[in-house]
Amino acid sequence: MNPVLRTQLAGVARRPARMLLTGLAVLVASFVVYATVLAQQITERSVLDGLSGTPEAVDLVVRDGTVTDRELAAITALPGVAGAAGRSSLGAQLGGQYLNVTADPGGGPLALVTVRSGRYPSAPGEIAVTPRTVQLLGLDVGSSATVDPGTGRKTALRVVGVVDAPQDFGYDAYAPTATVVALGGEHYLQQIDIDLAGGADADRLRGRIEAVFAAVKADERPDVATGADVRLDEARSAASEIDQVFAVVAMFVAVAVAAAGLIAASTFRIVFAQRMRQLALLRAVGAGRGATFRALATEGALTGLVTGVAGVLAGLAAGHLVPAALRGIGWNVLSPGVPVLPALGTVLLAVLMTVLAVLAPAVSASRVAPLEALRAAAGTGARTGIGRLRWVAGLLPLAAGLALAGYVATNLPSPDARDHDAQTMLLAVVASGALAFVALIALGPVLVRPVLAVAGWPLRRLGPIGRLAIGGVGGSARRAAAVSVVVALGVTLIAGVLVGGASVRVLGDRELAASAPADFELTGSAGATLPAGSADRARAAGQLTRVTPYRRLDAVKVGQLDDVAVTDLDMAALPRLRDLDVRNGSVDDLGPGRAVIARSLAELAGLDVGDTVEVTARRGKARLAVVAVLGDDAPLHTWMLVTPADLSALGAGAGYSGLLADAAGDTEQARTEGLRALRAVTGGAGDFTVEVLADQRDRVDSAMTALLGIALGLIGLTVLIAVVGVGATTALSVVERVRESGLLRAIGMSRGGLRAMLTAESALYGVIGAVLGLLLGVPYAWLALQATGVNAPLTVPVWQLVVAFVALVALTALAGVLPARRAARVSPVHALGTD
Repeated sequence: MNPVLRTQLAGVARRPARMLLTGLAVLVASFVVYATVLAQQITERSVLDGLSGTPEAVDLVVRDGTVTDRELAAITALPGVAGAAGRSSLGAQLGGQYLNVTADPGGGPLALVTVRSGRYPSAPGEIAVTPRTVQLLGLDVGSSATVDPGTGRKTALRVVGVVDAPQDFGYDAYAPTATVVALGGEHYLQQIDIDLAGGADADRLRGRIEAVFAAVKADERPDVATGADVRLDEARSAASEIDQVFAVVAMFVAVAVAAAGLIAASTFRIVFAQRMRQLALLRAVGAGRGATFRALATEGALTGLVTGVAGVLAGLAAGHLVPAALRGIGWNVLSPGVPVLPALGTVLLAVLMTVLAVLAPAVSASRVAPLEALRAAAGTGARTGIGRLRWVAGLLPLAAGLALAGYVATNLPSPDARDHDAQTMLLAVVASGALAFVALIALGPVLVRPVLAVAGWPLRRLGPIGRLAIGGVGGSARRAAAVSVVVALGVTLIAGVLVGGASVRVLGDRELAASAPADFELTGSAGATLPAGSADRARAAGQLTRVTPYRRLDAVKVGQLDDVAVTDLDMAALPRLRDLDVRNGSVDDLGPGRAVIARSLAELAGLDVGDTVEVTARRGKARLAVVAVLGDDAPLHTWMLVTPADLSALGAGAGYSGLLADAAGDTEQARTEGLRALRAVTGGAGDFTVEVLADQRDRVDSAMTALLGIALGLIGLTVLIAVVGVGATTALSVVERVRESGLLRAIGMSRGGLRAMLTAESALYGVIGAVLGLLLGVPYAWLALQATGVNAPLTVPVWQLVVAFVALVALTALAGVLPARRAARVSPVHALGTD
């Protein structure tokens, strides 16, 4: 073995903790990579096991062809068939509401639903409903409903039970196959699920089932598939969606791996600087640069091997413990296997990461002349400037990134652009951001001191400890830059997600203000007006508030444009209408002889604020001045908003077309009570529809919240590695600066003061990184939003960014607590005697 390598490995064996600190970020990255592989396997196995839509008891499935209840009866009678369930569904109108009735046996191995209360239907005209259908449609056990399945005749149904179903959209009912077939008036089924008796020959029965359809035309003859194949197809369909999700996860994991590589390079540089005297002695006794470089590179590879194996083992342990814990609380989650190839790939990735990370520090360490190194105390980390090559390596990508950003900024789409290539523009933004980050890596040591001078000002006011902490970070600008750049990467992503999410949420609020300005909307079917007194009864109901009736005309001519919908909704009555997207003018100027129009109408009719247009209906006409232009739609999917007097002049009758109302409370129970109260205001006259507009807002809000949560969780991987890097850097810095710590203690600094100083240094890494991250994240978030052409307004969630800033600084400070405690425990005498 090379003597230099033997010496290096002996040093590693004497201080294994240093190797662990050097490769800690790589260990975390290896854990994240392998844990992601196991998470995907857990998810796919759980889907394959039981999350498909076909019950486990189904042995054969007849599908994809002409299937009727007559074939169902014939198949059920075959010897060896334990049971058969015909699958069918139809939609029906229930007093203006939609009701979906699905066939299901309701019990036994082929059932998809289970009875929660009451019983499952057994006689014609009986149905069971889901819990949310009870809530939204007011159908509970014992209630009756008259539905129109589209056959031209109405049928009375009685609810006899409430069932839990695979899906519950709030308009779902279940009944035996015979009931559904009779309700629709047709004998066709979507498929037949078949359960075979024990010991039955599946292949022989399959042939008999196919014989049942012998008389059916060849192109309409259904396929007879095994239940296992059907479940596998369903699971693969679900698994393909899982693969798409994990493809996005892999992108964030790749960013985390890159961050780990940067941290590893920084820690190797610190470690080699600490051992500069040893390396100089080896050079002095004859070790060449090549041998020294190879020894240091081999040490890096060994570090990657050890930490990679440790990360894989930790990921494997978590991958088996977490599913076991979830099963303990009732979740049906399967454990993963032991995927060997991904494990080997993860270890190789860790080795590759550390080898790449060690190259630059190893080259730098091997080139130091022996006499120069013997005079150095540990100094590469303390160098504050950068050379010409690094200036060039930083300025070139910075110029390219600015040029790309300038190209995007000068070619942004207009607010109403139709043929905009958003994908190309987004790729340009991503490329610009990547180049800017490369420039930040190269120019980081130059930026540390200016950022520290501004961001560290409050810390200077705290006295000597604060000034010493700032001096410690500023005196090792390269080290501070290497760690802070990774923190900056995490903060850039966080800031981008928060700004982008807030902006898209405002855009969503604007669109929902037009389509769902209240919790409920009551309308009559086929344009019928509400019964007289409906609005007064709604206002008298204590379960409702902000009751706002409106009238509507659907066939109005505006200029030369026909069939324009116009409403007289009171803009001041509903708070959510304040969120409307006002492109031009002011809705407060709406009054007699004036109108607010949607952008779509403005474009088609060539109108803008200040223009006057003639509006004509069958019973009247008026000349109206445009005072505001909204987004694509005015409220309630109309194109024009006028005053009640002007709508009357156009021939609108006194009867209301509908009314909007909010629930009196914010709870789900209050919404249910408000829904029932609104249904009661019509007094049972005619067919009227109550639409729960609040469900639209809930779906959008929950989707946005989930998306932001997932994105922030994935970005958290990068932040985690950055925090680990701060902790490792602080720990290695403590080892490097033992004499300095001892000197500070000897001249009177207390243990608490030393701990505070080192913890403050650790926090400053977070401060520098957070400042740089915000300076990059907010502008690039705005640029990305504009590049998509979605017309989302730039919204900076100041308090969310402040919380993220403070949390990150607190985490980086916390990462330095343990190293600071260790440094404070060393006695001054021992520290001053350390070489």
